Amino acid sequence: MVSVRDVLGVRALGLRGVHVSRADADIRWVATSELSDPTPFLEGAEVLLTTGIETRDWDQEWDDYVRRLARTPVAAVGFGIGLTHERTPDALIAACREHDVNLFEVPRRTTFVAISRHVARLLSEQESAATQAALQTQRRLISAATRRDPATAVVTALAQALDGAACLMAPDGRALTGPVGPRRDEFPLDDATADVHRLQTRGGRSAATQSRPALSLSVQPIGLRGRPSAYLATMGPVRLSEAERDALTTAVAVLGLVDEQRRSRTTTRRHLHSRAIELLTGNDSRTAQLILEIDAPAIVIPKQMRFLRASGGESEIGDAVTTLEQRGILAGIYADELCAVSLPAQAEATGEALVASGLHVGVGAAVSSDDGASGYRTAGLALAQTAPTAALVVWDRVVSDGPLGLIDAQRAEAFAESWLHGLNAEQLETLRSFLRHHGSHLKVAEELGVHRNTVRNRLDAIEALLPGQLDDPQTRVSAWIALQSLPSERVNP
Repeated sequence: MVSVRDVLGVRALGLRGVHVSRADADIRWVATSELSDPTPFLEGAEVLLTTGIETRDWDQEWDDYVRRLARTPVAAVGFGIGLTHERTPDALIAACREHDVNLFEVPRRTTFVAISRHVARLLSEQESAATQAALQTQRRLISAATRRDPATAVVTALAQALDGAACLMAPDGRALTGPVGPRRDEFPLDDATADVHRLQTRGGRSAATQSRPALSLSVQPIGLRGRPSAYLATMGPVRLSEAERDALTTAVAVLGLVDEQRRSRTTTRRHLHSRAIELLTGNDSRTAQLILEIDAPAIVIPKQMRFLRASGGESEIGDAVTTLEQRGILAGIYADELCAVSLPAQAEATGEALVASGLHVGVGAAVSSDDGASGYRTAGLALAQTAPTAALVVWDRVVSDGPLGLIDAQRAEAFAESWLHGLNAEQLETLRSFLRHHGSHLKVAEELGVHRNTVRNRLDAIEALLPGQLDDPQTRVSAWIALQSLPSERVNP
């Protein structure tokens, strides 16, 4: 905008400042009026030019006149001398000082038209300069998008255009780029983080703005579709100029396009990774590695590996894939699950990290890269054993726990109660000893301290209550599982 200072600085006009306390006041236009109350015809920020034709006999009236102008408010009053008044009235000067209204004197030789023409020229020149500056800023922002790190380049260019600071932030409030810019040390990072968290809870694509005495903070969502992938936080003047607002709008749009390109590349890369995982599950590690080498930098499939399979919400799985990619771990969506391939030593820690993000995870057996089918299958079996109280299951532990590790505890207990129904504590102890000594009546008799005939009689009674014969291996396996799954009060009555 053109200021009062700019107009007073035009030597050709010969204007003299009488009371100029707000030289930086913006001028929107020039108005000429000899009315005793011109305010109904003003919009504010005008220079009001008058010769005081209707005010020849005024004294105290000047106070009300200036008070009304101060409420409008005008940028300044230009009082023409040499016609109605030989000099600027003292009462007008006093009123302008009282109500803090700029006042300058217009000499007889300077026409009001000349003042209007000069202001119009200044406004036109400034508008042209602002347009050129805005175009230059937009060109710099668009050019920045072609750099190797486009997001950082765009954010930096915007911060310079605002003569402030800017920061690109992740949805969780982390700073991805910056703060950068001439005033980066003043950037209120904690406030920006709090704004991002508030916007996340609101959902949608809303923005946030804070105004302070010395600066303004704006947080804008980035992304053309779906959830915002990032937020642009900018610190600039309390009142942004039109060019600065255009720069901010352009930066948000350019960052959205950069994000769209990144998403497109990410989608392509994830398709490649999912295809490589599919090939690994079919024991074709050679083709899987060739697929991965299309991407740069390519992930190298380890010679020894473990599969991880995880289930959970769509957003949690998407975030987990991103996290694994950042760690250089092959991961993708395969058969509606998150599937990843890790070095054996890193698999359990990786699984714990996935559990922390809200997923259930199964870690498969350690296998060679040419035996992916086995690793994928055991990871699925481990995932099937997960529960709310055990969100991470490692196949090695399932194996060490034996067959009971594959049976749901509640189902196993119900099976034991039904299969051993009718057996008393003495019979349960005899059956347990019989299985422990592989059917030897003599060893059972020695352990229990009874005669072999007593053992034979007890086993006949037990067999009559069971659904099978004790010399049948299937019956013995079922008996062992049932005894292992009995509630503690039945085991130690």
